[in-house]
Amino acid sequence: MLALFRRDCELALKSGSNSGLALAFLLLLVVITAIAIGPDPEQLQILAPAVIWVGVLLSSLLSLEKIFRQDHEDGILEALMTSPLPPEGIAVAKACAHWVTTGLPLAVIAPVPAFLLNYSASSSLWLVLSLVVGTPALSFVGTFNAALTLRVRRGGLLLSILVLPMCVPTLIFGVQAIQVPVATQSYDVAIVYLTGLTLVSAATMPFATAAALRASVE
Repeated sequence: MLALFRRDCELALKSGSNSGLALAFLLLLVVITAIAIGPDPEQLQILAPAVIWVGVLLSSLLSLEKIFRQDHEDGILEALMTSPLPPEGIAVAKACAHWVTTGLPLAVIAPVPAFLLNYSASSSLWLVLSLVVGTPALSFVGTFNAALTLRVRRGGLLLSILVLPMCVPTLIFGVQAIQVPVATQSYDVAIVYLTGLTLVSAATMPFATAAALRASVE
């Protein structure tokens, strides 16, 4: 499983398509949103948490279709399914590699586009924390749906339609987690729920992904 994780991370870093495209999309979305909203700093600050989290969610969708597609076309996935590594282990390795190459870079770079939306610099720590805690759930849910649509030709649109509703709870608590510090209220509840969603996704999605892989490869 660690070997598969390292391989996927190395391939993603060599190509640069996952993190580079996701970061560019997030920055472009924030810039366009800031232009559309106008120069009102208070309105920008109010909308900043929602814009950042929606941007991160949409950015993470860009690379989901590639999680299993290339390995399936090359025949590597079939070899992995017959290896001693269980399908659940394949799902965990793929989800973790997607998060490290997409979700984690988005979390680290998030304060930069947030600054463009007049988000409080003193609250940037909570912004990064919420993304680091919440984005793994997006990767696990996305990995499941990528396996579910593996046999669908040009299934990118279907993949997005399936992923977005399942990520709404994470989106809601992620926005709340970074809105609360700005309002100088307690942030504990939102962070706890966000952490719970990630843990539930990490505990359940690999089994669902494994079932989808078995159905797709047979």
